[in-house]
Amino acid sequence: MNRTGPDGRREHLDTRAVLLLLVCSALWGLAQVAAKVTLVDVPPLLQGGLRSLGAALLLLAWSRWRGLALFAADGTGRAGLLAGALFAAEFACIYTGLQYTSASRMAVFIYLAPFVVALGMPLIAPGERLGRLQTAGLLLAFGGVVWAFAEGFTRPAVGPLQWLGDALGLAAALLWGLTTLTLRATRLASATPEKALFYQLAVSGLALTLAGLASGEPWPQRIGGVGLSALLFQIVVVSFASYLAWFWLVRHYPATRISAFTLLTPMFGLLAGVLLLNEPLTVRLVVALAAVCVGIALVSRPARR
Repeated sequence: MNRTGPDGRREHLDTRAVLLLLVCSALWGLAQVAAKVTLVDVPPLLQGGLRSLGAALLLLAWSRWRGLALFAADGTGRAGLLAGALFAAEFACIYTGLQYTSASRMAVFIYLAPFVVALGMPLIAPGERLGRLQTAGLLLAFGGVVWAFAEGFTRPAVGPLQWLGDALGLAAALLWGLTTLTLRATRLASATPEKALFYQLAVSGLALTLAGLASGEPWPQRIGGVGLSALLFQIVVVSFASYLAWFWLVRHYPATRISAFTLLTPMFGLLAGVLLLNEPLTVRLVVALAAVCVGIALVSRPARR
């Protein structure tokens, strides 16, 4: 039986949560490949803006159909703007970084976000403090990723600026972790998942589109069939459906546990990059992936009371 805490959140991940997290992790692993493919036709900042704006419109239609009030005054405005700004900066790092590193490497580095959440959550919810075994799991996964990152300086498998793309992936992980903490530490914790997501999609869509135009990125004159399919996949499946499921999970389950579980995403991202884009598979990256998988197994174990 999955008990709920005083804040209404379930104490452990049940079957429904695990299945949702597996689906989301697989979709997010594919998302890096889709973004890399779309870069051929749409530059990075404009791509991020179109993705967020398209998903925001879908979410608006979904909310109106369900009778949800996205614009009601509830004191979440400042927190929503902060979450949206962090979200925009995260995807600016991801899409820009994909110009210099592979989709499979980006998928590994982004998922250092759970470490940010694990370090910050005890300050917000003391009941989500990790035990020794769980901490060891985080450190193991972190060590594997650091070892893989060093490859960008010694033996870059993608190009001379691979280290820059990897670093932007690490920055995106920090920003994602801070976004998750913002959702839990502010009034957004009591907002509906739809409203919390709408803030991020709407703010990031406007910010990234304006940033792309201000930086001189060319507006795409034509998008090929593959690029258009990849962009629609990002908008409909990833940014709308999977993110809505993610924010529902953040509201109803322990943030530390669900964030750590998404460390499975690098496995899907690595496989997708190698199989679909023929990206290089290095020993360091495989070792990092193994460390991440073992780390998540340790982190996901319930802490002893």
